[in-house]
Parts: sequence; structure tokens; C-alpha cells
Amino acid sequence: MEIKELQEKVDVWIKTVGVRYFNELTNMAILTEEVGELARVMARKYGEQSFKEGEKDNLEDEMADVLWVLVCLANQTGVDLTEAMEKNFMKKTKRDENRHKNNPKIREAE
Repeated sequence: MEIKELQEKVDVWIKTVGVRYFNELTNMAILTEEVGELARVMARKYGEQSFKEGEKDNLEDEMADVLWVLVCLANQTGVDLTEAMEKNFMKKTKRDENRHKNNPKIREAE
């Protein structure tokens, strides 16, 4: 699925099943909550914490929740995520062309 198609599918779902978008501030709070849930799973799966009884390793679902709310915010604010990502790649490439290659901290980890 392309990003544009994802944005369109989320928009259709919101307007049919979800009735309407939550306002932007509410969705920003929800995004923060979802990132926290993802962080909890990451800490338990890859960090030093262990899963509590009844908790699930639902990493992919938590990532999808984060992406869902981010797409909602993009739709609400008129951001074309494909275009935004293309610009972001150009920015990062120009800024970091040699930065990471010359970073001894990264090279040491190889």
C-alpha cells in the first residue's frame, strides 16, 4: 500500500465507521498515548523490563496504532505524507551526507 492510498483509506474509514475525526489536539494527545504504549512494549521486548502477567508482545499492533493516528493528523492538517517524506529524505541526505560515515561512535559498533 502506498502512503497516499493509506491516507485515503484512513480518511474513508474515519468518515464512515469513525463518524468524524477527533480534533487535532485530541489526536495529538492520542498519538502521545500510542507512542507510550509502543515504548512500553519496546522496553519489555528489547530493554531490561519483563512483560507483566497478561501483557502481550503486540509490537506490530502498537506501531500500526502510532501510524494510524499520525495519518489522521496529516489528513486533518492537509499534509501529503508522500511529499513530506520525499522532502525529508532530501533534507537528511544533504545534512547527513558524511555525518554518520564520519561518526566514530557508529563505526565502533560495527
